[in-house]
Formats: sequence, C-alpha cells, structure tokens
Amino acid sequence: MSHEWIRALNQLDADATPGVMITLVDERGSTPRNAGTKMVVSQDHQFDTIGGGHLEYKAIKIARQMLEQKQSQPRLERFSLGASLGQCCGGATTLLFEPLNTGTVQIALFGAGHVARALIPVLASLPCQIRWIDSREGEFPATIPEGVEKIVSEYPVDEIDNLPANSYFIVMTHNHQLDQELAEAILKRNDFEYFGLIGSKTKRNKFSHRLQAKGFTESQIARMICPIGIGEVKGKLPAEIAVSVAGEIIAHYNAAFGSDQQSTPVDASVVERLAI
Repeated sequence: MSHEWIRALNQLDADATPGVMITLVDERGSTPRNAGTKMVVSQDHQFDTIGGGHLEYKAIKIARQMLEQKQSQPRLERFSLGASLGQCCGGATTLLFEPLNTGTVQIALFGAGHVARALIPVLASLPCQIRWIDSREGEFPATIPEGVEKIVSEYPVDEIDNLPANSYFIVMTHNHQLDQELAEAILKRNDFEYFGLIGSKTKRNKFSHRLQAKGFTESQIARMICPIGIGEVKGKLPAEIAVSVAGEIIAHYNAAFGSDQQSTPVDASVVERLAI
C-alpha cells in the first residue's frame, strides 16, 4: 500500500504549505478503494489516489476550491458512483476533506532595525511562522524567539521567491533603495496576503511614482500598505510602532481566516467507521 500521502503531509508541514487531506470514510456496494484510503491535495500538486476517475477529479476540484476560499473546517461529501460520475461501480462513497496548515500565518519581516527588533517578540507570541531577514548579521539580537527563523542574506530580495503563497510581507529595512527593490519583487509575485511598507505618505508617493514608471498598475500598487500600522496609534517609539503594526497584522489575518463559508458538519457515526 502506498504511503505517499504521509510523506506529503510532512513536506507540506515543513514548507508551511496549505493543503487538504481527502479520506474515504464510508463505502457502500462496489467502490474503487476501501475505507481509510487517503490522498493529499495542495494548490499545485496531488499525492496518492482514492481510485482515480471522475470521482478523484471531482474531489481534487473540491479540495482546491476549499484552498482558494481558505476554508479551515472539515467537510463531508457523499457521491454515488454511477453514470453522473462516469463510473460503473454502482456503489456509493463518502469523502472527508480536512484542511491542513490553514491556521498559521506566514510572515516575512525584512529588516532588523529598532522597530523590527521591537516587533519580532510581539509577532512570535501569535500563531505565526516568521522569517526574519537582513543582510547584517550583527543587527540580530543574540537570542531569537521560538517560531522565528533568522535568515542572513547578502541580497534579501532573493528570499522572496522562497516564501509560500499567501505570505505576509513586512518591509522595514535600513535602505530605501532596498525597500524599493523588495516592493517591486513582492508586487510582481502578486500572491501575497498582506504587504506593508514602513514609511510616511511622502515615501509612499515617491515609491508609487517609481512603480508606475516601471509598469506596475494602479491596482497592483494599491495592495502596498504604506504607512503601516493602526492609524489611531500616533507614537513614534519603536515599541509603539511595533504594537501598531502587530495590531494591523492581527486585524488582517482575523478577517482573512474568519471568512470561511459554512461547511457540512462532520457526521461522527461515519468517521467512527474509518479504518486507518
């Protein structure tokens, strides 16, 4: 029996990539696979099989719709294996769809200056996985909080391609030119959940003009949040700015993860029949 789905779970977890595990939890009559059969689906890949055919195609489509809608609750779907699914088994099956890695916010923080050093402990106390990136080894504190990966990169822009989709990007480096290059690379990806750039309205206007000159559209530039932070917090101390930025991040991910559509409640009597 293949256990590719187990390796897939480990890989998706290591990469913090959202996915959906599909389990055949109920079988009646003739079905292509037995109860307990599993497969895992990410936005770009699928691992293992629940029997192939149109049933599997339909299951993958449902799983990817769940990923696109950022659903975090499991759901059950029942299928009759007849002509409507292009299958001749004549039985029926129930599939359980379980979202994976949907509750952890992926944050990339560029810059290790005073504000970043005040912000990191706040973010580390939240359900976030954080990559803290700077070219200057000496700017990082001696102790890095748990859940934070320190990345020393000669050219931090190179790290953007290594980050998962739907990441939160926070840019607050010591160099405006580097901030500009990071902004361009992030906006080109266009698959981020949040992009905040530290700075004033004047800085935003300058960056906007430069981005427009390089061919970025108004809708792309509008996704760049600058200034960042909760507007009601007016303080200029690093700790005050950090709390303001963290508050904006929390409000954003609460809104994102709170937008799940209602899903079919899981029938406990069916799940109890699962044979692992």
